[in-house]
Amino acid sequence: MQQLATGWAPFETALGTCAVAWGPRGIVAMQLPEVDAPATQARLLKASGPLPQATPPAAVASAMVAVQALLAGQPHDMDAVVLDMQGVTEFQRRVYDLTRRIPPGQTRTYGELATALGNKNSARAVGHALGLNPFAPVVPCHRVLGAAGKPCGFSAHGGVVTKMRMLATEGAVSSDTTALFGFAG
Repeated sequence: MQQLATGWAPFETALGTCAVAWGPRGIVAMQLPEVDAPATQARLLKASGPLPQATPPAAVASAMVAVQALLAGQPHDMDAVVLDMQGVTEFQRRVYDLTRRIPPGQTRTYGELATALGNKNSARAVGHALGLNPFAPVVPCHRVLGAAGKPCGFSAHGGVVTKMRMLATEGAVSSDTTALFGFAG
């Protein structure tokens, strides 16, 4: 991967203004839309630390296009997006790596991820790690559900409604299901 300058940039998506921050080793944070663009910026910079707003380098711009497509219901493979996980714990890194392997249109439960990580009793710890996810939606925490596939635990603006909307755009849930959570279209 090319050496990246440090910075952050906002970008528009079908769900609203997202933001991305990068450093020399890759993307350090990605933020889903908050209530408005300043709130999105504030939450991103809280995760990344203070950075100058800048024009994204090609690798970051490519990741932005993939996120725009995903949020418009046209999932792209984001395996090539390089994340700088230096600021997360080893457990979080393992959770994020496993979560990145969930394909668009599919879901897993916190318990399934915990079992795959070798400790079926660590579902809450998995949920906590995903609640701190600084790389959404490149690390697609929206694809992780509670026991029996119950939608829960989404820290992005709009909470479970946003989670269900994202899953609906990927075809992981029906529009009938999303209507139950206040999203009808």
